[in-house]
Amino acid sequence: MFMRVDKLQANLPAPKAKDPNAAAALQELLGGKYGEMSTLGNYMFQSFNFRSKSKLRPFYSLVASITAEELGHVELVSNGVAMLNNGPDGDDTGDGGDISGAPFEDMTDIRLAASFLSNGGGVTPVNSNGASWNNDFITTTGNVITDLLHNFHLECGARLHKLRVYETLTDPTGREVCGYLLVRGSVHAHSYALAIQKLTGVDLKKMLPTPNINLDKIPESQKYLDEGSHRRLYTFSPDDYNEMAGIWSKDEVALPGDPPGNLEVVRGMPDGGKIHQLAGVPCAFTPDYAPEEMYEIAAKLTKLV
Repeated sequence: MFMRVDKLQANLPAPKAKDPNAAAALQELLGGKYGEMSTLGNYMFQSFNFRSKSKLRPFYSLVASITAEELGHVELVSNGVAMLNNGPDGDDTGDGGDISGAPFEDMTDIRLAASFLSNGGGVTPVNSNGASWNNDFITTTGNVITDLLHNFHLECGARLHKLRVYETLTDPTGREVCGYLLVRGSVHAHSYALAIQKLTGVDLKKMLPTPNINLDKIPESQKYLDEGSHRRLYTFSPDDYNEMAGIWSKDEVALPGDPPGNLEVVRGMPDGGKIHQLAGVPCAFTPDYAPEEMYEIAAKLTKLV
């Protein structure tokens, strides 16, 4: 089962301005071929389908714990997209005013018009062109080595995705999403390489990083490297999945090019950061054209808790 915590895995800075086209680029990291929906879907269904779990517990635990982290990555990217669509926090009171003057005329020029027209600036599992994420991006063969090798490939492809998206963005919100995920994706690629090495003796770590650019080139990644995030795997559980320490072992060290240190498994999850409150837009009917009564009802209900 899963437990939900009302935080993001990382703190995201507020956007400097509304930028729907930057949000569209960031969508690739959600619903693209190598996006977070794909990593989540692959690892989740591989963990559900995993055979001989009790006998292969370290490998099952690795895939299962990363599944939970990927669910948080979907949440992180989705919040980043919604924040860029929304812009800086604003006033969510009052009614929508006169809508006859086409207050959103500029929305006809944005890359993903449906993100406004259908979703009110929200996010859905599509790529940067609006094509839906789909089941064809999931590989779950039942063969442990094949699945782990696919996961290694998936993380390397995701790193390439993130680097390219990072190069298209200037807003701090989108860049922070990329900087954090580049560090955590490196951890996942490293962990799958170690798992394959334990099973086959083949040292896939020699292929990392792919693409061959160290994270010290990414300013937004630095604080996560400094705090040692590149050396940590989290169980995302208070009691389970500790067996993956046999793979992500303290006897192994960080990848060359990253700050040195031993690897460690951390029980639980990272401290995380706040979820930004997206201001309502009455003239877009979010949460409605005249929402004051809604707010009043919600305030009364909150007092009853």
